[in-house]
Amino acid sequence: MTALPSWPNHLLTLEEFAALPEDNTHRYELQEGILIVSPRPVFVHQTVMQCLAMELNRQLPKSLGALTEVEVVTNHKFPGSVRVPDIVVLPRELAKTVTPRVTGKPGNEATIVVEIISPGSHLTDTVAKPVEYANLGIPHYWVIDLEPPISLTAYHLAGEFGYQEAPAVTGTFTTSEPSPLSIDLQPLTDLDAYIERMMNR
Repeated sequence: MTALPSWPNHLLTLEEFAALPEDNTHRYELQEGILIVSPRPVFVHQTVMQCLAMELNRQLPKSLGALTEVEVVTNHKFPGSVRVPDIVVLPRELAKTVTPRVTGKPGNEATIVVEIISPGSHLTDTVAKPVEYANLGIPHYWVIDLEPPISLTAYHLAGEFGYQEAPAVTGTFTTSEPSPLSIDLQPLTDLDAYIERMMNR
């Protein structure tokens, strides 16, 4: 994607957001019609994202798959909102289609969304996005903090109260929802260590 010829001077519709030119040098999201532009993630962020996606795909049931940087429409009405989580777990059959984004509509839902905190994204990832993802009905939201020791905070839907936040976990994160999962967090920060661990299993 090339640089935008001019900065939008109005609230964007979902159609206008979808029509933006490709740009692999930045990450674009839409927050109530306002275009949010962020730098591409640093290497350790990308390493954790890729390793966690591989680990999820290794452990998840065959009906689910983990993809990176999938667009999620969190508000369809004008002014719309679109987020780009680091990882989205969704029906594997959906992952085989040419659907451009997750909409939250039947058959097009995310089961887990994962955000890895970047410099400048802490409030967005821990305050704004939980509300948006809960309103969309996504059952599970995970936030990973790369500050040593790497930690994972899991949120799950608790009825009309939105998300319920569990204490942050370091070391190994385990859960039974949406399926039994056990994630050793520290190796995710080192691609060589993760690959060696996989080969020795």
